Amino acid sequence: MNVEPFRDEHPDLPTVCGFIHHPVCGSGDCLILAHAAAGNCNSPLLIALATAFSASGIAVFRCDLPFRVARPNGRPTASLAARDQSGLKRAVQLMKPRASRVYLGGHAYGGLQASLLAASDPTLVTGLLLLSYPLHPPKQSAPLRTQHFSSLRTPAMFVHASKDPFGTPDELRSALDAIPAPTKLDVVENARHELLTDSNTATLPGAVVSEFRGFFGLRTKAA
Repeated sequence: MNVEPFRDEHPDLPTVCGFIHHPVCGSGDCLILAHAAAGNCNSPLLIALATAFSASGIAVFRCDLPFRVARPNGRPTASLAARDQSGLKRAVQLMKPRASRVYLGGHAYGGLQASLLAASDPTLVTGLLLLSYPLHPPKQSAPLRTQHFSSLRTPAMFVHASKDPFGTPDELRSALDAIPAPTKLDVVENARHELLTDSNTATLPGAVVSEFRGFFGLRTKAA
């Protein structure tokens, strides 16, 4: 596996940067993963998933969102969401010449912005991988971040912790009824918003890859 630092700058567009995990024997598929609001592309979850996906033959670009490129610490504000989506769209456009199919996703805030972008452009990517989707703020039942679900026509796989304070699996399962595209919900038992735990670090990434391949009908590396 080869991990390549990547950075593309343009004076009038959001900077796209991060790391591309190149598989030894690639399938032509590429997954772009964005990070959560408090993190960056070097989060343990994104690194673990990128390593597992690339080992299975799928290239992964784990990227920093524009708000994180602008400052190394702090959380995004609502006013930055549009630019973060523009950064993800540009990442897709930069990866498309390198891949036969591009998938998009992310952890928490990163997944939210990926889903909003896909809802605005159903032809942009082949599918979504949404990790710990932030359905609502912790300890609150509203506002729900689902207004765009009825416009989401991109197949989406959700991976959600059984103890996620941003929404229970049952709440998310109910919300997915509004999505007209195919969806899949995988629940990670005894985990919280971060998904990784001491007991599942070695097994969760591979399980996500297996379920992702099955949902999107991708052949295994050995095939």
